[in-house]
Amino acid sequence: MLERITEINNSINGVVWGTFGLVLLIGTGIIVTLCTKVFQISHIATWWKNTIGSLFKKDVIGHTKEKGSISPFQALCTALAATVGTGNIAGVAAAICLGGAGAVFWMWVAAFFGMMTNFAENVLGIYFRRKNSEGEWSGGAMYYLRDGLGGYTYKDKNTSVSFKTVGKILAVLFCIFTMLASFGIGSMGQVNKIVANVASAFDVSALSSISVFGDVSLYNIILGIIIMILVAVITLGGVKRIAAVAEKIVPFMVVLFVAGSLVVIGINYYAIIPAFKAIFVNAFKPGAVAGGATGTIIIAMTQGFKRGVFSNEAGLGSSVMVHSNSTVKEPVQQGMWGIFEVFADTMVVCTMTALVVLTSGAFDIETGSLMAGYTDATLVGGAFNSVFSWGNIGEKFIAIAMFLFAFTTVLGWSHYGSKAWEYLFGAKTTFIFRIIHVITIIFGAVLTSSLAWDISDTFNGLMMIPNLIGVLVLVPLVVKITKNYIDRKLRHKEVEPILSYKDNADENTDAE
Repeated sequence: MLERITEINNSINGVVWGTFGLVLLIGTGIIVTLCTKVFQISHIATWWKNTIGSLFKKDVIGHTKEKGSISPFQALCTALAATVGTGNIAGVAAAICLGGAGAVFWMWVAAFFGMMTNFAENVLGIYFRRKNSEGEWSGGAMYYLRDGLGGYTYKDKNTSVSFKTVGKILAVLFCIFTMLASFGIGSMGQVNKIVANVASAFDVSALSSISVFGDVSLYNIILGIIIMILVAVITLGGVKRIAAVAEKIVPFMVVLFVAGSLVVIGINYYAIIPAFKAIFVNAFKPGAVAGGATGTIIIAMTQGFKRGVFSNEAGLGSSVMVHSNSTVKEPVQQGMWGIFEVFADTMVVCTMTALVVLTSGAFDIETGSLMAGYTDATLVGGAFNSVFSWGNIGEKFIAIAMFLFAFTTVLGWSHYGSKAWEYLFGAKTTFIFRIIHVITIIFGAVLTSSLAWDISDTFNGLMMIPNLIGVLVLVPLVVKITKNYIDRKLRHKEVEPILSYKDNADENTDAE
């Protein structure tokens, strides 16, 4: 049975994360980039000023008493909590091992275009959001699929075709895939990595030597129970409590990891230029990969694109569900936070990981060999250990970083899954989902098979397809809303703002 499930999953995974999925993903980013006149570059000063440059403004960081609403900064931190996870550490190392140093270049390319995919998702998320029965904001791909894509009617001289049913079906599919992904990559997979790293770096032999339920360590079960209790205390309190925790942990963990990375890179400063040379040269010329083999451009591209998306989630339609809880009324304003989210996740955190691996010698850019005794999953810990060797402080540092990264990912995905559940079953029943999500954590602590990770990976990819269909169809609306914002805010024209679908219910419903 397991072999059959593995075979089916591999077939589906090969499509959603194969050529079709990656072309759809990168292609959408390219189209949005071109249609918005390369907004992430042409208006870099604007989005920088309105995101990181506005952190001292009360309306950006100040908390609100409005039910279910959070500040723009809290929305960013909660989104980063879910996106900055194990993919930023182990995922980047795996990309380099499988695709060579050139994979990092393609990871940057994916992030560059992913900035605008995330921008479009957040613009649509704010525009199509609405208050639920509990008086809280609800938004996400399911709403712009149902009301955006579903609101279009194609007309010509002889026919009239409504997309209403298609929009509703895609919205439901998106929600189902989101909930399943939240149990996998958003819970069990992350907890599995937390327990494995903590148990390795901070071993308690008195507990790890005791086996229960077969080969499962008692230490692993205790760690799983502790994590389950911590997650329950936070997530059962709803989005406000999740956001309150995220805004404290996320900046701390990102700054801590970047600071530690800069120390490792600084000590190995002589290897910085060769590392960048390898990244750019091997992106177009096959270089050495793990095992001493020679990679290919296709493998480097695939690994870079795939790991980039795993890291920043641009195109999955996930983070828009928390961005839609922001107090911001301007769709483009929250869209700019989406650009910064991808920038911080991939261009900063993932780049730090890549440079640590390439400058420390953990991965030999000439031969493709790995540091003795390490695999792609533990390579970053080995790289830190090469500098912080006393008492294996380097490995312990990475274990703590992995714990914070993965733990906050569980918190963020709990919110995503609850919003998908809310769309299908109503706001009054979301506590049922949160309880189920908490229970799945203990299974992550005892997992020994990679199948759960592989299946979760597939559901993550399946979320992407309906979401990107919706984004592609609604690109003209994104362009219209963006132009409206630029005309009003930058060119100071007297035009009516385009802020909400309900305010413009009679517009943008026909495509002729």
